[in-house]
Amino acid sequence: MDFKLTEEQQMLQDTVARLVREGYGFEQRESFRRSEAGFSRPFWAQLGELGLTAVPFAEAFGGFGGGGVDTMLVMNELGRGLCLEPYLHSVIFAGGLLEQLGSDEQKDQLLTQVASAQLQLAVAFEEPQSHYHLNDVQTRAQAVDGGWTLSGKKAVVIGGQTAGLIVVSARSAAGARDEDGISLFLVDPTAAGVTRRVYPTIDGVTACELLFDGVFVANDKVLGQPGKAYSALRYQQGRAIAAQCAQAVGSMEEACSLTLDYLKTRKQFGQPIGSFQVLQHRMVDMRSELDQATSMAMLAACAADQADSDERSRTLAAAKYVVTRAGRFICEQAIQLHGGIGLTQEYVLSHHAKHLVMISHQFGDDDHHLQAYARLLQVA
Repeated sequence: MDFKLTEEQQMLQDTVARLVREGYGFEQRESFRRSEAGFSRPFWAQLGELGLTAVPFAEAFGGFGGGGVDTMLVMNELGRGLCLEPYLHSVIFAGGLLEQLGSDEQKDQLLTQVASAQLQLAVAFEEPQSHYHLNDVQTRAQAVDGGWTLSGKKAVVIGGQTAGLIVVSARSAAGARDEDGISLFLVDPTAAGVTRRVYPTIDGVTACELLFDGVFVANDKVLGQPGKAYSALRYQQGRAIAAQCAQAVGSMEEACSLTLDYLKTRKQFGQPIGSFQVLQHRMVDMRSELDQATSMAMLAACAADQADSDERSRTLAAAKYVVTRAGRFICEQAIQLHGGIGLTQEYVLSHHAKHLVMISHQFGDDDHHLQAYARLLQVA
């Protein structure tokens, strides 16, 4: 298989890398993290101006028609820079749901705004009790004259504090954990009956909890056919998992680079500690794990836009499992090799470690995906 990038893909990667390198130093990131939005609005606007938020969308909606590999290149560089902007949740996950399920009118009106970064979206699919299960939805949607009313609670809505619209999953029929009966709604977070509790996650990204108390949503804000959204939700989460694997690899690459530089410069007994063979072996182990994770992220990127199938689901589950385990190993080794400085708030490595821990628990941890992979093998 030819793994060489095309000229256009190389230009895409170089553009994102340069943008992150010039505008997202560690001190700058810390100032963005402490801001009211929780990220850099000017940087988000730059992503839109350069067409980077349009990469995965069809040309009809102002996009470039990019695939999983193109998305991988963008996410890899954003992960390397620990970028706080909600690209994954707004562009890939929510934007993917809108492109897959939205009516022609919804896509004409909203998708072009998402592609140009004029509109930020978020996805509210997790609930306090759901524990990675997309079908565990207890937020209720009740049909009323002219639309629906939503009641319930959503947890860990990444980017929900600044989103213009939030894609909310709610149960309009069937039992609490049935796959049928799940609907998706475009909810204005400033609407009457919506309460947001905003908080930072462990890696500095801002999220919120949402409480819905009889929130009215008009019929034209329903995505797709009511009660039939589960398959699309699962499919687009798969695309988000592939993109997240690429993001994690970027962060792991930077953690390995920081560690190697430290081993070359930190001296003990009059010589760099990198000259000690036992530390060289540990560095090799880190690079080996990184190479495996990189290969699986590439495989996931190639599978992300394939038609929904058990084979696609197996590939994505395997990729998330390998990347999660590799991220944990690399962070633990990097901190050990750095010593105390590796845990300090003032040093960027600790933020990569926290970022990778957060990634490991989004969209399912390694145990969850190992079980999913095992079930899919039994089906095969």
